[in-house]
Formats: sequence, C-alpha cells, structure tokens
Amino acid sequence: MKASDHTAAMLAGWVAAGVDQADLAVRRPDGAMLWQRHRAMGVLPMVWLRAANVACAEVYIRPARGSAWPLLFLDDVAVAVALEVLRCHGGLAVQTSPAGACHLWLPCTRPLNEADRCRAQRWLAQRFGADPASVSGEHLGRLAGFKNWKRGGCWVNVLDCRMDPAKALEVPRGVLDAAKPDSNGQARTNGLPSPTRAGGDTSPSGMEWGWVCRMLEAGMDPDRVIRELVAQAWSRRGEDTERYARRTVEKAMVKVGRSAR
Repeated sequence: MKASDHTAAMLAGWVAAGVDQADLAVRRPDGAMLWQRHRAMGVLPMVWLRAANVACAEVYIRPARGSAWPLLFLDDVAVAVALEVLRCHGGLAVQTSPAGACHLWLPCTRPLNEADRCRAQRWLAQRFGADPASVSGEHLGRLAGFKNWKRGGCWVNVLDCRMDPAKALEVPRGVLDAAKPDSNGQARTNGLPSPTRAGGDTSPSGMEWGWVCRMLEAGMDPDRVIRELVAQAWSRRGEDTERYARRTVEKAMVKVGRSAR
C-alpha cells in the first residue's frame, strides 16, 4: 500500500469503531508541539500534516478529548500478541518501526470517558504486556502513513485492521469501578496498581514527578518520557507544557543519575 492508503485505512478503522473527531499533534524537530483539536475525521488537514512530516516533524493522533469513545489504546504490544488480540476482538494494529512493537487500538462495546478508558487500558496493559505508562485515556499514537523520524525516518504502517462490532471488547464492570469510592467512601482497587506518587505529594505535578523518575530509572528514553508527559499534562498546563516537561525530565535525570541526552 501507498503511505496515503495506510493513513486512510487507519482513519477508516477509527470511523468504523465510532470515532468521528480527532486531536492531531505535530512535534517539530525543535520540540515545539503544534495542535489541531476536535477535527472531523473527514476533513483532517492532511496537507499540513504531510508538509510537517517532510520537514522531520512527528505526527500523532488521538480521539478528541472531552468525549466518550468506544476505542482503547495500548502502546508497545508485541506483533504476535497484537495479531492474536485482533483475531479475537477486532481492532487496529499500527507498526511504528520495522523491528518494534505495535500501537493497538481496540474497539469496546460502549463509549468510555477518559477516566474509564484509563482504567480499562491499565487493565489491558497487564493482560497483553503493553507499556503501563501509556494508559492515560488521552494518549497520543502515531498516525499511519507518516514517517517516524525518531526511528530513522521509517514508515508507520497499518499492520492489520479488523474492526468488527460483533467481537468488540467487553470491559468488566469491576475494572471501571476500580478507582471509584464504595459505599463507605473507600477506593476499590480490584488489584489494579495505584497512581504514581512522589512521596506524599499527591498534586498533579507531584504525581508526574514520581512517574518521570520511575520511567527514567526503568531505562525509558528521555525523549519518550518528555512526549508522554506533554500528552498527560497539556490539559492542565497549556502552552507551558513543553517547557515544563523538558525541565521536569532534566531535573529527574539528575536525581536518578542518568547522563544528559
């Protein structure tokens, strides 16, 4: 398939799953993030995206924030696992580099808000060996049909697409209730991991600091940590997000003893 065919296949899969609006993000080589939010799927600015990608910018997409969507995201899923999951539940597998794992977009039986998508994705990441740091419910994935400059300019391709409503994933009620209070006001955990915290600091920035330190200690690439933090913190920090993310990662690298990039 041509690059444009991969893009069309991915977008058609999302539409088949019930997504009709998307947020787009372009990360330029200088680190600046440019956004197009709440764009209708049929009129995405492809000329702008392709021009940016030719100029070595990375191109990302997600279902538009602020709405419930029947689509779940998993990052870094092994190819064999992704294909088996698609066979059982349908979905879309996007390979972001020839030797790498997949982005997996899974249809579910009903629309889920951002918090519920986060709970469902955390549960699925444990089941399928996906990246546990990429389950925010608002996560950006790469748009197929564009080059991944972080991996030397390789193409991001649709590996397989099987959006079948009859096979859509049913997320157990207990998973969605995992972090909601019970009748006694206590949180129900159902065995799911607690949010990352930095000591006793449960503020958003404190929890993000703890998450960044953990990811760097685990060996995650600092550029990826910055990208993940930008996606997590944008709704709270707006145009300051890029500076905040880079500064946070730089300070955390000093704390955990990682050398500068």
